[in-house]
Amino acid sequence: MNFPRILFVPVSGPSGMGEFARARSLADALQARWPGVEIHFLLHRDAPYANGFHHAMTALPASPTLCTDEVVRTIEQFRPQVVVFDNAGRTDALRAARRIGAKVVYVSSRGRQRYKAFRMHWMRLLDDHWISYPALVAGELSVLERLKLRLLGRPQVRFLDAVLAPADARAADELLAGFGTPDLLVVPGGGSQFRDASITPDDFARWAKIVAVQGFRVVFIAGPAFYDTHESLSEVRLLRGISGGTLRALLERTKLCLVNGGDTLLQGLTLSKACVAVPIAGDQAARIARCASLGTVAAPAAAASSGVEPAVTCLELLHDEGLRIELEARVKAVGFEDGLTALIERLGSHLGLASINSR
Repeated sequence: MNFPRILFVPVSGPSGMGEFARARSLADALQARWPGVEIHFLLHRDAPYANGFHHAMTALPASPTLCTDEVVRTIEQFRPQVVVFDNAGRTDALRAARRIGAKVVYVSSRGRQRYKAFRMHWMRLLDDHWISYPALVAGELSVLERLKLRLLGRPQVRFLDAVLAPADARAADELLAGFGTPDLLVVPGGGSQFRDASITPDDFARWAKIVAVQGFRVVFIAGPAFYDTHESLSEVRLLRGISGGTLRALLERTKLCLVNGGDTLLQGLTLSKACVAVPIAGDQAARIARCASLGTVAAPAAAASSGVEPAVTCLELLHDEGLRIELEARVKAVGFEDGLTALIERLGSHLGLASINSR
């Protein structure tokens, strides 16, 4: 029996891994649902997670958007039934996928990628456009976007609250052995310095230390490009290279999360966790501000990397259980949802493995 094939093309590189983590969660869930599906990834050869990755992959000299010839070649040779581009890819790559008859899914996380996906010539190439934040955060479809969709009748557009991998409780147990249930989980992101923001992962590490020395159990999830320059992080449980399922289990167990304005923020909110959010890249400030306007996150001022406001806010929420419970209640009232099941059903439909009425 010939099983269907799917190709994942996420943005990838030596630092940052949000797009890869989402694609990995989708791939793992697909394989769990339909074990015969052939899965292939295109990844930057210098991405730390590319080494020993458990799915078949082709290593590229740079991120896929900068390697169009290699992407086209892989599409033509692998001949997948579905190609998922996550914030990556150029027009020639999309056309190559359409040329072999593949369904084309594009995920946009930022305004620039959303704009690209709503250009008319891209809309004609896409079957699905997934906007990786809820409409309340990313902004509803504009009048122009709705007009284009009416004119072309495609692609199907879906807003995603979050994509959560199934919790890996056993892995979390092993990592927390001898430490206990965390009071604060700190997730600054991939670990690199963004040119459009003054805050760095080192600042998150400094805030983690401030909270830890007050007697709270703090877990710090280091990104692939983060290197511990803080000797005093010995008071913090430092973890690296964890799976999406392990991250979910840790998020479920912690009392409070200190995160940036990326995917982990929405994962925490989807799990109804109290979150303190600080932007680490320029596009995140507006996203956090929208969440703060809904009353779903604590967003302390941290314009200067020398500030301690995020640590102070974390300590206030850890000392005042009533304040933390009130924040959790506001998060629950908004009702963020995990999109994984719906996305797997949609991909299964594209692969000819499931017949569904897409929401």
